[in-house]
Amino acid sequence: MFESTSSLQTSPIQTVAISLDDRSYDIQIGQGLLSSLASWTGLPKAKTAMIVTNDTIAPLYAAALRSAITPHYHQVHTVVLPDGEAHKDWQTLNLIFDALLGQGCDRKTVLFALGGGVVGDMTGFAAASYMRGVPFVQVPTTLLSQVDSSVGGKTAINHPLGKNMIGAFYQPVRVVCDLNTLATLPPRELSAGLAEVIKYGPIADMDFLAWIESNIDALIAQDPSALAHAVQRSCEIKAWVVGQDEREAGLRAILNFGHTFGHAIEAGLGFGVWLHGEAVGCGMVMAAELSHRLGQVDAAFVARLRALIARAGLPVRGPVIEAADNAGHYIEHMRLDKKAIGGDIQFVVLNGPGKATVCGAPDTMVREVINACCA
Repeated sequence: MFESTSSLQTSPIQTVAISLDDRSYDIQIGQGLLSSLASWTGLPKAKTAMIVTNDTIAPLYAAALRSAITPHYHQVHTVVLPDGEAHKDWQTLNLIFDALLGQGCDRKTVLFALGGGVVGDMTGFAAASYMRGVPFVQVPTTLLSQVDSSVGGKTAINHPLGKNMIGAFYQPVRVVCDLNTLATLPPRELSAGLAEVIKYGPIADMDFLAWIESNIDALIAQDPSALAHAVQRSCEIKAWVVGQDEREAGLRAILNFGHTFGHAIEAGLGFGVWLHGEAVGCGMVMAAELSHRLGQVDAAFVARLRALIARAGLPVRGPVIEAADNAGHYIEHMRLDKKAIGGDIQFVVLNGPGKATVCGAPDTMVREVINACCA
């Protein structure tokens, strides 16, 4: 599907362009970008900026970002949110609005999302909503957010019944991926990010999948060159998809490979019990198994993908979220998936290695997959 560039890049800074007419922007990837003057030049002019971060990231990087952007703004405010998926809700979102209104921020105020996927999603949604839209910059500090959630303009909060069900498509004006921030990632968070890296192989680029298999140990060890290539290649593939389908009318849905099952795990267990990447990793195993039962890929490919996901330190067996009727509860949650049509679940499945599509599947088959793939 997507032309491969599997060799490692050696340039210290890479730029990937998101082409969306007047909403186009660049993704900057490199080391030390947080303190680089070039990272913050050319952004929208404003008197005020606000850094949105969380209580884990703030002590690590908020001062550095504040120092870097202060020359461009008369005032730089900071709002610190509680960390974790469990706080991706209205109450926490309102902390951003409280800070914006409390500081008298106007419609030109630039928001900076400093953190992982939760911070990025909530900052983007706040930016889309405040005064009907203010500019924002993504400064992702986790592998998962650098390779996926910071790119493409999906912003949202969770509802107790479903993940990311309340939100908006709203593009950032820039994404700055400082690879040095990955050095403070706990191993579990790094593995969660690898799930979104692995995803791009089976849906779009088999050469990239083979590269990940050959370099998974280097990625886990946080080898700088390996991480740089993984982030760049993931962003290139996502940029190509988003450039063709910004609002997920068709092609972009393939980026949700593993997510329908994964979101059911997150909602069923309670948000934050499993990390998003852990649920997606396991969800990819389920989606690959469904693809096999639909006759689209062979059992060897399912085993290959399962083995890689396990090597990344991710779960490959789904949890039992309800002992009495586990499959039924998975299906109940999946009927609330954003891709569902009239209550009919739509799955991202592989229709061959390196290719993906969206289709329905009989409930009986889905039950079989869940029963076969759960602990």
